[in-house]
Amino acid sequence: MDLDAYSAAHSDEWDDLARVTRQRRLSGADADRLIDRYQSGASDLSAIRTTAGASIIGDRLSITLSRARLRFTGVRTNVLAGLPRFFLLQLPAALYRVRWLTLVVAVGSAAIAVLWGFWLSSNPTALLQYGTDAQLREYANQRFVGYYSAHPSPAFAGQVWTNNAWIATQSVAFGITGAWPVYVAVGNAMNVGMAGAIMARYHHLDHFFLYIAPHGQLELYSIFVAVATGLMIAWAWIAPGPRTRAVALADAGRSLFTIVAGLMIMLAMSGFIEGFITRQEWPWPVKIGLGTIALLLVLAYQWVLGRRAARAGETGDLDEFEAGARQLTAA
Repeated sequence: MDLDAYSAAHSDEWDDLARVTRQRRLSGADADRLIDRYQSGASDLSAIRTTAGASIIGDRLSITLSRARLRFTGVRTNVLAGLPRFFLLQLPAALYRVRWLTLVVAVGSAAIAVLWGFWLSSNPTALLQYGTDAQLREYANQRFVGYYSAHPSPAFAGQVWTNNAWIATQSVAFGITGAWPVYVAVGNAMNVGMAGAIMARYHHLDHFFLYIAPHGQLELYSIFVAVATGLMIAWAWIAPGPRTRAVALADAGRSLFTIVAGLMIMLAMSGFIEGFITRQEWPWPVKIGLGTIALLLVLAYQWVLGRRAARAGETGDLDEFEAGARQLTAA
């Protein structure tokens, strides 16, 4: 092929393609011409690369074709423009998918915490593995309550949020193992049971419930959601159904990992309550009531708004264009 002669014969078409691509608005006729020029240009580029290999003319035509392709395939939507859909559809739909497993995790965790705490409080020798009698007494009489006012509110709230967010993120990120979310749930429940047993042993069980109730409702529920999400991802790997395990895991990972964003917000709310409200000298019904309202807002978001989003066909996954090609599977 005489590349210069070929370029001279088709340069007018390529220039016309570049002109149409640069137009801000396209009429129907312009759009048709864009498609026609793009198709012929793609054929020309194929002929150039087949016969002449890499060349400056071919590279220039490739760039023109890439710009033209963006005009009729579109570009990614602005991130800010996608926030309403994320928070009103994708996130609540993803949370709705894990609603029942979250309740199962909550009931299981509560059972472990109660049984472990009851066993420890009934076996003083076992309780001493967490410290000497003097250390445990100090914890019950001073450290447990003092913990909530030992640091300035902003620093304390940030510290609590960071710690809980790290635990929640691990539960989701390592959910594929199946074992890690269970380890987090059991470990968290045993810690709660241990704290309750120590407080009960030294006659301060009322302080245990009063100081945990304001922030603990939402904080614990957030951890339950994180554990349930991790287990759902693991289950997609274990039982993929008609899909391959890779496809099932990819679908679950994309749709359920969005829950991490919701968990960050939920834990920030519980951290604010723990850092700024629990320490206040307000009546306990007020402090506990604020924590209950925060939990009810999250439950309404998950169960009510999530149900509405799920009925609209949302799963929490990306749309077809952003998710990329999918492998067809038999129903």
